[in-house]
Amino acid sequence: MAMVCLSDFEAYAKKYLPKIAWDFFAAGADDCITRDENILAYKRIYLRPRMLRDVSVMDIRTKLQGTEISFPVGIAPTGFHQLAWPDGEKSTARAAKAMNICYIASTYSTCTLEEISTAAPGSLQWFQLYIHRKRAVSQQLVQRAEALGFKGLVLTVDLPYTGKRRDDIRNGFRLPPHMKLKNLEGAFEVCKMSLLDPSVTWNDISWLRNLTYLPIIIKGILTKEDAELAIRHGVQGIIVSNHGGRQLDGGPATIDALVEIVEAVQDRIEVYLDGGIRKGSDVLKALALGAKCVFIGRPALWGLTYK
Repeated sequence: MAMVCLSDFEAYAKKYLPKIAWDFFAAGADDCITRDENILAYKRIYLRPRMLRDVSVMDIRTKLQGTEISFPVGIAPTGFHQLAWPDGEKSTARAAKAMNICYIASTYSTCTLEEISTAAPGSLQWFQLYIHRKRAVSQQLVQRAEALGFKGLVLTVDLPYTGKRRDDIRNGFRLPPHMKLKNLEGAFEVCKMSLLDPSVTWNDISWLRNLTYLPIIIKGILTKEDAELAIRHGVQGIIVSNHGGRQLDGGPATIDALVEIVEAVQDRIEVYLDGGIRKGSDVLKALALGAKCVFIGRPALWGLTYK
């Protein structure tokens, strides 16, 4: 079958991935309303096309925190890439470098930060961080990322507790024995998400700021009130995100939340978005509504599964 759109890669992945892996990647929280709304919301947004404009030369380059990328799409942080392909995050990093876009490596990678960095030297890579109960573990991860040349720190703030992903519960999901969360080996028993610190507040941004000179991007913002707080606490960017609908079911689609956040931010910091991007026209809609760049999660995993 010719692979002509992202839905083709999704169908391939569903057919060929083990059920437990597919269910993990595809999972949303509870009834999956927010996961599905991320995609459906784009279908309710219509374009107002203008005609007879000179489009013989197009330049879709942009800059993220001062670094140029070839077009305004990046790879969002997702965990466990080796479930999709043996080389895991190393392949993802190579692909992002080949396209000259930004790849956000997850704390929960099945390759080490060192392996990811070495696989794609000189590319634009950011590191996604959760703050763990053992603060020393998070601190060491930040210092490793900075030393390896990662250019941004993406603090995910919408996971004080893990969402109720029913298929994962039914399947008793765990990583296969031969896979490890490489960045956390030896730190603690890593498959228990309760190790994340649920007491984290805005005050912890200053703790993080004191650890690193990297720009801090907050991922998981869905309201203008939190966008204002992010600016007040000195972050350099926001990713409008609902964790792919994997956390709080019943929250807004990210493209619907984007408008009030862009309005609140008023260009003071950069605003990005993830969730539900499946077509070039989805990217266009997000940019038209004020996003600087979008990030895709699940589609990158389907691509890994294919090749």
